[in-house]
Amino acid sequence: MPNVDILAFAPHPDDAELLCGGTLAKLAREGRRTAIVDLTRGEMGTRGSVEIRAAEAAQAAQVLGLAVRENLGLPDSGLENTPANRTLIAKVIRRLRPQVVIAPAPKGRHPDHRIAAEMIRDGCFLAGVRKTDPASEPHRPRKLLHAIAYREDHQKPTFVVDISADFETKLRAVACYASQFEGVIQAGEVYPNGEPLADIIRHQSAHYGSLIRCAYGEPFWTQETMRVDDVMALEAESF
Repeated sequence: MPNVDILAFAPHPDDAELLCGGTLAKLAREGRRTAIVDLTRGEMGTRGSVEIRAAEAAQAAQVLGLAVRENLGLPDSGLENTPANRTLIAKVIRRLRPQVVIAPAPKGRHPDHRIAAEMIRDGCFLAGVRKTDPASEPHRPRKLLHAIAYREDHQKPTFVVDISADFETKLRAVACYASQFEGVIQAGEVYPNGEPLADIIRHQSAHYGSLIRCAYGEPFWTQETMRVDDVMALEAESF
């Protein structure tokens, strides 16, 4: 299988669409090979079923233009950062060989999200350790990003991606999960305010977009300080 450019790990089917669907759609439209690996099948969800969510995930993958979508089948609401799970993540990274990996925010109300963030970071490191899996070639991603949409209690974003041209595609991908989102006012890390879910997503995305002076944006956080070579090219005017 050819390498992918960017790989988003999602604790549950639909998390990637909510958190970074616009970024994935933008990169795919620009010719990048994008991928989502769902860690669980979402079997603990109140609505729908594993089978329905799998079909919805496949439909959303087409909307986003993904090159690859897979599911690791780990237990929903039972993710653990164990040696076996870290190795599983490392093997996926070695096989798909992404340059950039997206993980959930290090904070979150669902324990799967918090644990997944740590497990994915550890798996990225182990993917570069030769003896992790002697049967495959080491590969360590160049960059790990944490998608922090809806996490206003988290650190200020390191950067925001302009998804204005791809925001409606993001909404269409989210809408594929009718079993989860039709008629609801909250989802995952999206806290309710009484409005329909699509309206909350629009308002939140507009908020992040306003930080970089565009219509819609998706925020990311990294542990590393970002490098700037030309301060004259910095965007988002101060005044």
